[in-house]
Amino acid sequence: MDLESKTVPELKELLRKQDLAVSGTKAQLIERLQANTGATPVVSLDDGEKDGSTGDLLDDTPWWRSTELLTPQALTAIGMVVLMVTAAFVFRPAWLGFSPNYEYELIDFDENQARTFAEELVAFGHGDWEGRMSGTTEEANVSAYIEAQFAAMGMSTNLHAYQVPMHHVNSEPSLRICVPGLNGFSVCEGFGSVGSQITQFQHRSDYVIQGFSGQSAYTFDDEVPLTDLGNGSDESLWSAAGGTIGYVRSGGTVSGNTDLFSLAAENNLAGLIRVNKNYNCGKIEGNDCVPIFKGTGIDDVKAANGGSVPTDLPFIAMSKDAGELLESLIFNATGPTGVLEMIIDVTNDEERTIYVPCGEIRGATSEVVIVGGHHDTVYHGQGAIDDTSGTASVMELARQMSEVVNETGTPERTLRFCTWGGEEEGLYGSRAYVDAFQNSLKNNLRLYINLDMNHVDADFSNRGNSLTLFGNNAEDMGHIERITELYQNQRDEVADRYDIRLSTLTGSKGAADGMPYNSDHGPFVYDLGGSDRGRAVVCYGSGSWEYHTYLDTMDRFNAESLGVSVTIYGTYMRFLAYSDD
Repeated sequence: MDLESKTVPELKELLRKQDLAVSGTKAQLIERLQANTGATPVVSLDDGEKDGSTGDLLDDTPWWRSTELLTPQALTAIGMVVLMVTAAFVFRPAWLGFSPNYEYELIDFDENQARTFAEELVAFGHGDWEGRMSGTTEEANVSAYIEAQFAAMGMSTNLHAYQVPMHHVNSEPSLRICVPGLNGFSVCEGFGSVGSQITQFQHRSDYVIQGFSGQSAYTFDDEVPLTDLGNGSDESLWSAAGGTIGYVRSGGTVSGNTDLFSLAAENNLAGLIRVNKNYNCGKIEGNDCVPIFKGTGIDDVKAANGGSVPTDLPFIAMSKDAGELLESLIFNATGPTGVLEMIIDVTNDEERTIYVPCGEIRGATSEVVIVGGHHDTVYHGQGAIDDTSGTASVMELARQMSEVVNETGTPERTLRFCTWGGEEEGLYGSRAYVDAFQNSLKNNLRLYINLDMNHVDADFSNRGNSLTLFGNNAEDMGHIERITELYQNQRDEVADRYDIRLSTLTGSKGAADGMPYNSDHGPFVYDLGGSDRGRAVVCYGSGSWEYHTYLDTMDRFNAESLGVSVTIYGTYMRFLAYSDD
């Protein structure tokens, strides 16, 4: 029988008729069928072959009927060999080098439901700025919505609340430049403002407030000077910039917000402007480099500022085009030099409440598998991809597993679904949760699954179609590899559209082959205490040029792509729910 030419469903039907397992790849199905045929090769001798002892031609008696060859002892030995060989291929024992014959059943995925979840999450955004910044009413409301959805799925729920350091944008900022008229002798506004020209920069598209920015009320009349700090690498420029607003172009050796803000605090700057001149330029808005939000390691800034947060040090990021306009009006002016107005109303030295809603399906044991993603976004954008995509994925995975449990019964392991606040400012939600439940997690956590931007933009031709699934344990990744192959065989219509990459990272924290500490899996891997690291798997997608900008909207949302990680990781969750592996 030519098994290779048969389809997977045809092979499975043959296996069912023989009461054999039907899971696995096509190659495994064929191997299982071949092992169960029991066919024994026929050994024959060519006509005219001589017996060397007598020179007579051999008679036609088949060898298996020879009374001289088939003694009772020989028959027993042959039977034992046949039995052992058959058993080896049917049961595939690990001591013979075979991999265990695991049974996986792919969970379902409803991309329409995933999109609905995403649209409903986005609808909770700020009325003007669209974001769900941690510590805001928007984040509190979306957390309550997520908890209610978990409850509607039949889960027990908890809405955890934590007080954490958090800046808060109190009102719309203002950034303007005035070039005085009358050759610089005119005032900028009001009586006597003859010929003055005012340039208004647009909040969100021209500039955005950075994480833990301080506040300011610098008006045209204050005439606060700007200092050109180049790319921020020259220490002498920083030391001479005290009392001024520093202007830094991206691309220097000092690139992170934490280092820039610390230097500004150490040198008593009045403010800081970072200009994006090299990230995603010309990709999402003409030829511009759109400004992006970045957080700041506030503990490091405190250390650099004598243990306190510099509350009067505003910090913004500008687009390339806006920055070059500023340069032309202030640094490179051929006539009167422009003056800057910077009004930033931010509170950055207080704690605010963030939330972690969780839904739980209680298992027979306290060992737990947790799935998570972060529901907060940057303050000035929908965050449709970062990380509405991951949160919608967690909710759809929770819905699918609820249906599985309703059909199958109580799982062995407890299944928990959580979404995190405070991720964008420093993983505050997941860090607080791990700290609060450290002893329980250290003893009972079997696996943490993180879904953060597990999304592929539909523009494959320009942005690629890759998804990377990675973890820090070879056993877990062995399961993921087998499930991925099963997914590619059984759901090939979707799976073939994506480049699914697998990677195992077992190195230490900070090492090139270690799990990165850049999303909510970090605390579960590295902060459980002791020398052992928690086990985690993560999915990162590709193509999100709009990351941390106002253009991260539902226009780019590709619900289909979420099904890759939801199905593969959800299938592993299902396997862990009902096994002792």
